[in-house]
Amino acid sequence: ITIKSTEHLDQEAFQETERFKTLAKNRYKIEAKNSELKHGHGFETAKSSGLFGMEIQGATTIFAVNLKRIIKLLNEKE
Repeated sequence: ITIKSTEHLDQEAFQETERFKTLAKNRYKIEAKNSELKHGHGFETAKSSGLFGMEIQGATTIFAVNLKRIIKLLNEKE
């Protein structure tokens, strides 16, 4: 017999709501972007030590991905 905590029961109830179902349908977009950051741009591992170095790596990686998206959108307009 599985004994579930109130947190598990609350989560089960939340997963039955329309809000959760709507959020779950859009999750693939976020996961695709995270995958691009991780695999396509080396965001999987830190390239330098220290919190500041990791912050700089994160900022530049996200900047590069956003710049790629902007260029793609501009090219689609033409």
